[in-house]
Amino acid sequence: MGKKKIAIERIDNLANRQVTFSKRRGGLLKKAKELSILCGGQVGLIIYSSTGKLYEYGSSSMKSIIDRYNKQKEEHHPLMNQASESKLWQREATILRQKLQHLQELHWQLMGEQLSGLNINELKNLENQMEMSLKNFQIKRDHILTEEIKELQQKENQIRQEIVQLHKLIEVITKENAELQTKICEERVMNEENGNSNPTNTISNKYGLHSPIHLELSQPQSQSTESPAKASKLEYNPSNS
Repeated sequence: MGKKKIAIERIDNLANRQVTFSKRRGGLLKKAKELSILCGGQVGLIIYSSTGKLYEYGSSSMKSIIDRYNKQKEEHHPLMNQASESKLWQREATILRQKLQHLQELHWQLMGEQLSGLNINELKNLENQMEMSLKNFQIKRDHILTEEIKELQQKENQIRQEIVQLHKLIEVITKENAELQTKICEERVMNEENGNSNPTNTISNKYGLHSPIHLELSQPQSQSTESPAKASKLEYNPSNS
């Protein structure tokens, strides 16, 4: 199969345009070099990319080639060159005006206006362009919505983790409060029991047993001649051995 013929027109796709520029530029520089070597010609090539980047090749000094060109141009065709340059700019202006008018008409047609002069095929092509544009818009919209949903899901998971941590912290604090309340109640009961109980005095007897000895003292008397029955009493209750 033969190679597919490529239409010589501006490439709209930026990536394809850059790739084509790089390939064609390399081939052009190579041909210029081969021409100068094989035929002994003095070749100067200057290329500016669409971004303004300069590429050049000169079989000798580029300055000398340009000076030679300008000198020969002024000597032989000064008036003709000016007229040619003027016509060139006029032609370029005409082409730009036509492109601008075409873009304006296309814009109005995409807006649904000025469709009376279009035939069936042109209307079909316009419809296909609008459907393709709408499809691209939908793809871009779905992509943006998907990214936003993923971001919201990540935030939701983060909030859930924080809630779980907060629940655990609340459980720990509740448990500590319960233990603290229990200790406070126990201490309160112990304090109440210690406050209501009377200590018992014990004295070791000769048997080594701690038997309770109750001491009862009578009221002091004003006279020493009272009967012995009203004297102090001492009770001794030893335990059974």
